[in-house]
Amino acid sequence: MEKDGEVRVVCPQCGGVNRAQKVKLAEGKRPDCGACGAPLFCGAIEAPDDAAFARHVARTSLPLLVDFWAEWCGPCKMMSPAFAAAAKNLDTRVRCLKVDTEKLQETAQRFAIRSIPTLILIKDGREIARQAGAIDANAIQRWAASQGAA
Repeated sequence: MEKDGEVRVVCPQCGGVNRAQKVKLAEGKRPDCGACGAPLFCGAIEAPDDAAFARHVARTSLPLLVDFWAEWCGPCKMMSPAFAAAAKNLDTRVRCLKVDTEKLQETAQRFAIRSIPTLILIKDGREIARQAGAIDANAIQRWAASQGAA
């Protein structure tokens, strides 16, 4: 159970659920996983499969900013560095995930992805906002903040 002043974060390496203190995150501290020792915050992370993505949605208490993309998509490739830059600035306040719609087809169907790139903001396991089309890093950060995520 999450205590006041703590957040739950799923480790991008082992999938273990960790607790982190909000105060320490606000101070810029970046904790490591208690199970495997990997950094919990390392910018945007790629969801390797549908089950891992579902675990992040269900177990991470931070807002999730998800970039739905595909390798063959030109605008997706163009936006990828912008998403990575935004993720570094949002890290510890928002968990940024990348979902390859070709590999994670179940997840793409669950969120009814019709065009890519598409950004979806998820809070408490529910989609709260959606933005289609390629945008730059500053626009990504402004959009996330305007939705109450950052």
